[in-house]
Amino acid sequence: MKTDIMGITFDNVTMQQALERAGEILAGDKTCYAVTPNAEIAYEALRDESLRALLNEADLVLPDGAGVVLASKILKTPLQQKVAGVDFADGLLGMLAQNGKSVYLLGSKPGIAELAAEKMCEKHPGLTICGMHDGYFKDDAPVIAAINEAKPDVLFVCLGAPKQELFIKRHQNDLSCRLMIGLGGSLDSFAGTVKRAPKWMIKANLEWLYRLYKEPKRFGRMLRLPKYLWAVVCRRIRG
Repeated sequence: MKTDIMGITFDNVTMQQALERAGEILAGDKTCYAVTPNAEIAYEALRDESLRALLNEADLVLPDGAGVVLASKILKTPLQQKVAGVDFADGLLGMLAQNGKSVYLLGSKPGIAELAAEKMCEKHPGLTICGMHDGYFKDDAPVIAAINEAKPDVLFVCLGAPKQELFIKRHQNDLSCRLMIGLGGSLDSFAGTVKRAPKWMIKANLEWLYRLYKEPKRFGRMLRLPKYLWAVVCRRIRG
């Protein structure tokens, strides 16, 4: 079921349902893509019609962040739960390992994907990582060629929003993989170079506060969260 939150039509699913949907896509015969908008991206989409359209054209739109879930409650159209991109990706890796399918890692700084791959394979024995490439490239063509040569079932695109979504949409018809997912800084999390918040903070929807504590330079970006929620409140008041 789709739920419209400030112009973005999110899939109103639990984590398990999101993974089941990914399994259906992998069993299909077309190239699909998933996006994981948080409140920061949702705020940008309020002001950028082309970004909003790109998000809505995705085959799977997952609410990555407590801000989006809170917005849904304010608007009286509640989403079932937050489906964090990095947690969704981790669950998907488990599925790939169990079913003999492969993933290609694209993004982050040189060396990060390799480190992430080691940690992924340690956690998910039997996982096939068929290739990787850092996010520092100017010409898409050699990257597309390398991905197609590797023939992955899933492509993790970790270039940051909206660059990763633009890359995915631009090359949806050029790639032969079944599922592409925009995952922001997830490779850094998998690699351990960026630590996630303690579990109790994640459960309390305070992961954003931990990230701000660890990366004070994110303060300017974090201001999009209250701006987004203020826009939501105004929408609710106007009806």
